[in-house]
Amino acid sequence: MSTSSPRTPATSRYGDADVASVAALIADPARGRILMALADGRALPASVLATEAGISAQSASGHLKRLVNGNLLRVAAAGRHRYYTLAGPEIAAALESLALIAEPYEITSLRQGTRANALRQGRTCYDHIAGKLGVTITEALLESKALVRADGRADAERADTDPLSAGTGDDCPYELGPRAHDVLDAIGVDIETARRSRSRRPLLRACVDWTEQRHHLAGALGAEICRTFVDAQWITRKPRERAISLTPRGHRALEVRLGVVNL
Repeated sequence: MSTSSPRTPATSRYGDADVASVAALIADPARGRILMALADGRALPASVLATEAGISAQSASGHLKRLVNGNLLRVAAAGRHRYYTLAGPEIAAALESLALIAEPYEITSLRQGTRANALRQGRTCYDHIAGKLGVTITEALLESKALVRADGRADAERADTDPLSAGTGDDCPYELGPRAHDVLDAIGVDIETARRSRSRRPLLRACVDWTEQRHHLAGALGAEICRTFVDAQWITRKPRERAISLTPRGHRALEVRLGVVNL
């Protein structure tokens, strides 16, 4: 996979995207586990990623080098440690897309079952909330008219025309609704802060949730909701895990402010 500057329509002399080289990088089981461990947007050191992948530190070093050279990961030094992150939200979107069609690992222990269930209940997809929690929040925003669907639907179900991928891209079916500012203010989310995000992502974007097969909210607004909930201690995450859960404070806040009672 080339490490040259991104192609532009005016200067490109290339043909179709070299999908095979990216697929080869992800195809290795250890590299796949490393990428999924980083899919929540965290920065993790090589030692933690080696544990996540179930491999030695020396083996992890080689895999990480290939992922960095392949533009799937970025690395930054902090003291004596090197921290790795996904190269961007599009990598997380690609991983969620693959999760839609991938067979799950066989669960062979109570610990694995507990962890898998926790991921289904709530997790972060790069920097926004996914799983049942993410879908439920999206549906609550629809019911409260903070969001509306431009395609005429009133729920978070994926449309028949949706691509089987994590992101709906420029065809996002969501728009801000007539009560957007009132409802989002009530949960401490500032729409204008989301608009001023340094990210080039649109304000609203939808992802097809791979465990729920319905939409959860992404984009700059989805990221701002996640950040606000973390700061307010409404959601919490165990160290080294992608799963998130609502705190008692979060349960009360979502029930009172969004009418969410089924979590």
